[in-house]
Amino acid sequence: MELKGKSQAMTERFLDENYELAHLEVTPGEPGGSQSVDLPVLHGTMGPSVLDIRKLYAETGYFTYDPGYTSTASCASNITFIDGEKGILLHRGYPIEELAEKSTFLEVAYLLMEGNLPRKKDFESFVESITLHTMVNEQLHNFFQGFRRDAHPMAIMVGVVGALSAFYHDSLDIHDPKQRLIASHRLIAKMPTLAAMAYKYSMGQPFIYPRNDLGYAENFIHMLFATPAAPYKVNPVIGNALDKILILHADHEQNPSTSTVRLAGSSGANPFACVAAGIACLWGPIHGGANEAVINMLKEIGHKDRILEYIKRARDKNDPFRLMGFGHRVYKHYDPRAAVLRKTCQAVLDELGNHDDPLLKLAKELEKIALEDPYFIEKKLYPNVDFYSGIILKAIGIPTSMFTVLFAVARTVGWIAQWMEMLEDPSQKIGRPRQLYTGSTLRHFSPLSQRKD
Repeated sequence: MELKGKSQAMTERFLDENYELAHLEVTPGEPGGSQSVDLPVLHGTMGPSVLDIRKLYAETGYFTYDPGYTSTASCASNITFIDGEKGILLHRGYPIEELAEKSTFLEVAYLLMEGNLPRKKDFESFVESITLHTMVNEQLHNFFQGFRRDAHPMAIMVGVVGALSAFYHDSLDIHDPKQRLIASHRLIAKMPTLAAMAYKYSMGQPFIYPRNDLGYAENFIHMLFATPAAPYKVNPVIGNALDKILILHADHEQNPSTSTVRLAGSSGANPFACVAAGIACLWGPIHGGANEAVINMLKEIGHKDRILEYIKRARDKNDPFRLMGFGHRVYKHYDPRAAVLRKTCQAVLDELGNHDDPLLKLAKELEKIALEDPYFIEKKLYPNVDFYSGIILKAIGIPTSMFTVLFAVARTVGWIAQWMEMLEDPSQKIGRPRQLYTGSTLRHFSPLSQRKD
């Protein structure tokens, strides 16, 4: 069945019309002279152009070496654009600052999945679909009982999300557009429910069912903190802050977890399995666990009088200590998401009145010193989104073990959008990176009795 979508067909046509040829001379180390090959140079709508090396190996016998794929485009995408030098993040062309200030998480989810902001009727239908899918199969409640009470919530999420494919057989056919859409809506809707269940299970509290009268972020907070014993009303300032955190974490181009979802999807795996793989990757402390690492770092510093000591350690290349929450692999300028959360962070602290929390006071002092310190200014080590999101989540009472889980709830939208785009791209193949082999050359087996020491 033809999977190519309208947006992907437009991308394909755009690339066909916007390229030139680059002449490359390859000089091998062995005798035989040089080889030459003409490689297409593809131009996107924004950002650097790329060399199309798909035919390089076939025509020259060489392939490229790029650990971490930091200089390799694995796909063509029209979802998210990042310019790290200028501190720009666009979703479908819209600046993240505008979306965070004027939009909602579900509207951004629609934008990422569908390509455009929704009309009123379409958005109402989308919200209704998400709302009606927030419940999970009742048998999943029993599934949680197999985990230890002290299991990390991310460990639970990897298992439970992957297990969804055992409960929802009617949405596993990736070649059926209707089933893909149902699976997508189910994942977006059920992630907060499952995340809240993981938290409640670790606390020994009863699960709280979702409420159809609450918005996405409000419903999530209610499932986290409500109990059957008393009514719970969500503070609108907290609800707004969480909605912004979800928006700011919804997608971030071809990061490790998104690349993992695409790689898993390239094999034809069902969407629940692909997202479970993404969650596993996100669990890494230098990816999704960074905001949790911020709080752990603040605990290690302990007091504002020790900040300069730790800044000195951060400057020392021989010291393994690193200031978490400062700088970014992509952004060489101020993280645009951090600019939004900095203001939100202050609003949350003002609303809750917990300025006397030692950890939060330490965080604000560290931020002030780092923003004025010549070393951080020179190295452009500005506070990033993980720094402020960690402070906000700590302030509203979410334990650090849940920080990455909230990240997974938000990023599911991006994973789904990228997964759907990958399926519709006719140029995509099963992921199969090459390697530069550095092991032993050909050796022949000898019996154990004949082997020398």
